[in-house]
Amino acid sequence: MAEIDDRWLSVDEICNYLGIGKDTVYKWIDKHGMPAHRMGRLWKFKKDQVDAWVEAGGAAAGKKHDNEKKAEYRNQE
Repeated sequence: MAEIDDRWLSVDEICNYLGIGKDTVYKWIDKHGMPAHRMGRLWKFKKDQVDAWVEAGGAAAGKKHDNEKKAEYRNQE
């Protein structure tokens, strides 16, 4: 049973697990360092690595940064 729990998850599976959309997953991989591994054209995930990243604040880390960038843009107008 442990072997099944330790398998690689697809983008669809990690989306369902986290309750988010594919666009968010790809953004987190690109901008926020979400732990993911490229296998050919596909992205794969280890659930325990993603859990640790979320618990460490990885998913939330970009929100403050994104809001700061938006504020900078508004101040330049």
